[in-house]
Amino acid sequence: MEKNIRKSSGNFDAWIFSLTGILVLFGTIMVFSASYVQSGVKHNDPLFFLKKNIVFSIIGFAGMLFVSKINYKVYKKFALPLMGVNILLLLMTRFSPLGIELNYAKRWLDIGFSTLMTSEVTKFACIIMTATIISNRKNLINNPSTIIQPFIYVGLSVLLIIIQPDLSTSVTILFVTFGMLFIAGMHYIYVLGIAGMGIFGIILLILFEPYRLKRFTTFLDPFKDPLGNGYQVIQSLYALGSGGIFGLGLGKSRQKFFYLPEPQNDFIFAIIGEELGYIGGIFVLILFAFLILRCLQLVVKAPDMFSSMLVAGITLQIGIQVLINIGVATSSIPNTGLPLPFISYGGTSLVIFMCAMGIILNVSRYSK
Repeated sequence: MEKNIRKSSGNFDAWIFSLTGILVLFGTIMVFSASYVQSGVKHNDPLFFLKKNIVFSIIGFAGMLFVSKINYKVYKKFALPLMGVNILLLLMTRFSPLGIELNYAKRWLDIGFSTLMTSEVTKFACIIMTATIISNRKNLINNPSTIIQPFIYVGLSVLLIIIQPDLSTSVTILFVTFGMLFIAGMHYIYVLGIAGMGIFGIILLILFEPYRLKRFTTFLDPFKDPLGNGYQVIQSLYALGSGGIFGLGLGKSRQKFFYLPEPQNDFIFAIIGEELGYIGGIFVLILFAFLILRCLQLVVKAPDMFSSMLVAGITLQIGIQVLINIGVATSSIPNTGLPLPFISYGGTSLVIFMCAMGIILNVSRYSK
C-alpha cells in the first residue's frame, strides 16, 4: 500500500554512510596490499593501483554526497531515457571502435580520459526501470503484464551483455529484477515459474558455450586442470588456507607474488583471508551484513513504493554480488569474474556503487 509522502528530515542515515565509508577505506588499504608487488613490476610504480583507487574513491564520495541531495523522484521521470542511454552504451561497447577488447571480451568503452565498464551502468538503469514499473502498477503486481514488462526492458540489456560475453553480470541483473518483483509481492506461482525458466536458461547457456561448460566442470574439480582453468581458484584456496585464523599479517601475502593473477580485482577476498585470516574475512562479512540489514530496514520505512523498490534493488545488487564474489574465492560456485563491491579495484564499479548509495541516502532523508 502506498504510503504518504513525507518531507525531508534534512539528514541522511549516518549508519549507511559510515558503513559505506569503512568498506571503501578498508578496500583502499587492501587494494594497495594486494597490488603493490605486481604494479611495481608491471607499471614500474608500486603505488600505481593505490593512487588510482584513491582518485576513484574521492570521486565516489563526491558523487555519493551529490546524489544524496537529489530527490529520488527524479529518477522515475528519467527511467526510460536512462534505459535508452544504457542500451546505446552497450551497443557502442560491442559494435563500435570505442569498444575495448580484453581477454576475448568487449566490456569496456573508451571515453577518452578513462574507460567505462558499461554493464555497471546497466545494473542500476535496470533497477530504476524495474522500480518505476512496479510503482506505476503497484496494485496490479500479479498481473502478467506487470511481471513481463520489466523483463522486456531488462532482457534487451541482458542480451547485449551476454554477447560481450558476460554471463555472470547478466545473471545478477536478472536475479535483482526477480528479487524486486518478489519483494513487491509477486505470487509464489510466478516465483516458481520464473525461477524454473531462469535455471533452465542458465543451463542452456552453459551447455552450448564450450568455455562456460569448461568453467563449470573445472569448478567441480579445479585440480583436474591446475595450470589452466583451475589455476586461479586453486591459488585462491591456497591463500585462504595459509591465512588460518589470524592471517599472515597485513602486507605479508605470498600468493600476490605472481601466483594469484590480478589479486586486487575479483580475488581480493582471498588476499584478505591470507593476510587477515578468518577474522578478517568475518570482519568483511559483518560490515556487509550490517549495511544490508540497515538498507533492508529502509525498504520498509521508505516513503513510497518507488523509493522502497529503489533501495531494495540496490541492496539486492550488493548482496548478490558479495555472495557470488566470496563464493568464487572459496570455490563454492563457478568462477564468474564479479568484483567485491566497494573493496575490489575498479573505477567504474566503485564510483557507480557509491553513487547508488547516494540514492539510498537520499531516500533515508524521507523515511521515518
